[in-house]
Parts: sequence; C-alpha cells; structure tokens
Amino acid sequence: MSNKERYTEWAAGQSDLPIFLQPWWLEAVCAGKHWDVLLCERDGEIAGAMPYLYRKRLRMRYVLMPQQTQLGGMWVDRARLDEAESICSDLVAQLDALGLSYYYQQYAPYSPFPNILSSKGFTVRERVTYRVEDLSDLDEVVRHFSKNKRRQLQKAQNAGLLAAHDMSAEAFYRFHARCMWEQGKDISYSREFLLVLERKAARLGQCRIVTIQDAQGEVHAAAFLVWDSRLLYYLIPCFSPKHKDSGAGALLVLEAMRLARELNRSFDFEGSMRPGIANHYRQFGSAPTLYYSVEKYYNRLFHIMAFINRIRNLRYRF
Repeated sequence: MSNKERYTEWAAGQSDLPIFLQPWWLEAVCAGKHWDVLLCERDGEIAGAMPYLYRKRLRMRYVLMPQQTQLGGMWVDRARLDEAESICSDLVAQLDALGLSYYYQQYAPYSPFPNILSSKGFTVRERVTYRVEDLSDLDEVVRHFSKNKRRQLQKAQNAGLLAAHDMSAEAFYRFHARCMWEQGKDISYSREFLLVLERKAARLGQCRIVTIQDAQGEVHAAAFLVWDSRLLYYLIPCFSPKHKDSGAGALLVLEAMRLARELNRSFDFEGSMRPGIANHYRQFGSAPTLYYSVEKYYNRLFHIMAFINRIRNLRYRF
C-alpha cells in the first residue's frame, strides 16, 4: 500500500483535519501535478503526516502550496500531541532526504509545528486570516459590521438584490473570468481546475456557489465556498466592476455567513495579507487569526533565483 493510500485511510479518522489537508482536496488541486505524503509511525500506527506538492524545475526540486490552498504542512494525531516534537524530527529527516532546493508550506493557527520547525533552522513568519467564530446570532454579527458595510448592505436590500444558490461551476468560472477581464486582469486558475475541485467537493457535500443578483437575473457578485468540520471558507469571491456600488459585496458576505450558521460552522475569509483586502474583511467584524508560513532554502542558487524573481515582480508593480 502506498503512502497516499495509507494517508487516505488515516485521514478518514481525523475528524478535525482541515479541508486543505484532506486527500480528496489534494487530488483535486494537484491534478496534473505530483503530490505525495511523508508518514511518521509509532507503535505500528500513523502518528503524524505531511502531505506536499512536489515540483521540479531546472533539475531543482521544491515543495510549494497548491493553488487555492490556505493550509498544509505537518499534522499530528490529536492523541499524540505530546509527541509532536519527536514526530516533527522524524518528518524533517524524511523531508531532508528528498534532496530539495526549497521548501514552503503554511500551517494552521493551532499547529504545534511552526515553533518546533523554527528551532530546526526553518524560517517561520506570521500570516493573518480573518474569522468570525460565533454566528449564532446574525443580527448581532451585522451590528459589528462597520457603518460603511451596514450602509452597503442596506443599499443592496433596498435595490431588491437577492441571493441564489444555483449557479454552476462552469457559469461561475465564466463570470469570474469576465470580471477579471473587465478590470484588465487575468483569472488566476483554469476552468479545468475549478471544475475538478467543484466536482470532488460537491460529491462530498462540502461546497456551494452563492450569487447575488438583481430582479432581472443579472449577477452582481458570486463566491465559491467550501467547508470542513469546523470552518466555512470564503474561498473565491468575485464581483462585477459595473456593479461595484450596488452593495452586492456586503450582501454576499452576509449570505455566506448565513450558510455557515446553517452548517454550524465558523466563517473564515481565507486571508489576505494585502492591506486593502485585510481592511475590507475587518469591516465585517472579523477577528485577525494568525497562521504561519514555514520555509527553508536548501540550495543557494535557488535562493538567488527566488530573490531575482521577487525583484522583477516588484518592479512590474510600479
């Protein structure tokens, strides 16, 4: 039995495993690419694991996060949390043996591993996502919206905008691609990527596409939502530029929160580190929640190439 097959069996017993580490998710977001998993065993049973996306370029091997995937890295069986340091050492030894040039993954807010990895020579940085944990009283949640967001919400409601849950993945992709084109930008994922992800998530009942539209049926905003046992993620939101002042964005967030409440989940805005987007999310009464990026350069040439690429990308921003 392969490591991936064994991981799939083990993951089925991890009730709090984030959606982004679940085998079916990795199969979807890594379609056409290579992913695998490192396993740590104790007493003949899997105690910890580290799924990863493996890439190769110019004879250099590296590990990166897959598209649309917030969290990854090592995961430990809840019953073995007191063995986290030992499990981490075992997985790091396996990671080092892969002959990588570079390693980068993002770890869950409550993971014990970033602190341990920091002591082992990995670079750990804080990242921020924004969450609303308690959705039991939506009226109270709305009262914590900023004045601007409450005003936008009222505007959308006065205009008769309504939520719908019947958009297909194909139609969502076309809508998002058109929204980006109207802004002079390219969409960041392929049609095939979304269709595979939606098909696998829908089969398990872990996704929904929500739209906000007017009385004529024209879509103003839409979001692709996914969830696990604890959180609903605002994974891919998109907004029509010509309806940017309709208030649809605020109503879309409220509708996504309403779905999270129905599912008895908390709500995660899924990032972002960009100040403008972060400020937008904070205005919905969300609380910043730290999670962590962990990286390590094994190869100096790869480090130099990455530095040059960052400088080039920075230059193109201005």
